[in-house]
Amino acid sequence: MADKPVRKLSIIASKGSLDMAYPPLILANAARMSGVEVNVFFTFWGLDIITKKKMDHLNVAVVGNPSMHPSFHIPTLVGVIPGMSAMASWMMRKEIAKLDFPPVGEFVQLIQDAGANLYGCKMSMDMMKLTVNDLVDGAKVLGAMEFIEMSDGGQTLFV
Repeated sequence: MADKPVRKLSIIASKGSLDMAYPPLILANAARMSGVEVNVFFTFWGLDIITKKKMDHLNVAVVGNPSMHPSFHIPTLVGVIPGMSAMASWMMRKEIAKLDFPPVGEFVQLIQDAGANLYGCKMSMDMMKLTVNDLVDGAKVLGAMEFIEMSDGGQTLFV
């Protein structure tokens, strides 16, 4: 009997707001729990998810986020008032905790412990003046071409 091929999932995380941090983390966790090899590539603002100084201070953008307003009953016009983003972020963290999901930093550690590989985009890091020391321990830095090569033969999701 032939060995079953290893399933592979590559996730590109491009946004670093609180509401956009959870989708790639949840997908990576679910894939690892299913035995799937996982590589997550954090590019542009997605780097905030694995940047030590930012990962536990992500916020929700209330202006320009039409899906946010019905969920939290925040009319678009009210979103421009100072403090609304902080309030919406607090509300979202509260809802996430009710679902028993960990905070971003803890979730990143959880998926790493489960065997997911985390990569910062070299070009984005250069642009933002970040080094590997700014990222969570264990994260590596790769160029886009290297990530494309390692993603060959698997599923790729862009979040």
